[in-house]
Formats: sequence, C-alpha cells, structure tokens
Amino acid sequence: MSLRQLRPARFRRRRADSSVEALTLRISTLVAERQQLRDRGASESSLERNRLQLARAQWELGHALIDRHLPAEQSAA
Repeated sequence: MSLRQLRPARFRRRRADSSVEALTLRISTLVAERQQLRDRGASESSLERNRLQLARAQWELGHALIDRHLPAEQSAA
C-alpha cells in the first residue's frame, strides 16, 4: 500500500504548493492565534478549527521540506 492511499482526504496536497518559508510563517501565525484563543477561553469548535489548520500547515511543511531536500530522481521513483 502506498502512502497516498493511507493519507486522509483533507490532507491531500494542493496544486499551488507554498514555500517552506511561507509555511513556517503560517505555522507561527496559527500558533499565536491558538494561544490567543486559549487566553480568551474560545469555544472547542474554534480551537478544533485552529488545530486542523495547524496540522495541515505542518503536514504541508513536511512535504515542502522533502521536496526541497530529496534529490529529483528519488522523488520521481
């Protein structure tokens, strides 16, 4: 079974992949937002929405790093 078959549908890669730097900034923003949500006593649904956005951004960052550092011939295999 390939990794593609095991991946949840909501974590499929988008066509317009973001750069490592853009994703790192996005994650920092989401973490700061999460801290503010917790400080304000936000609802569970708001925290869950933020958690899913954060998980997706981290997942995309992982793949962006693989794409950046994995030699082209290995990524084509």
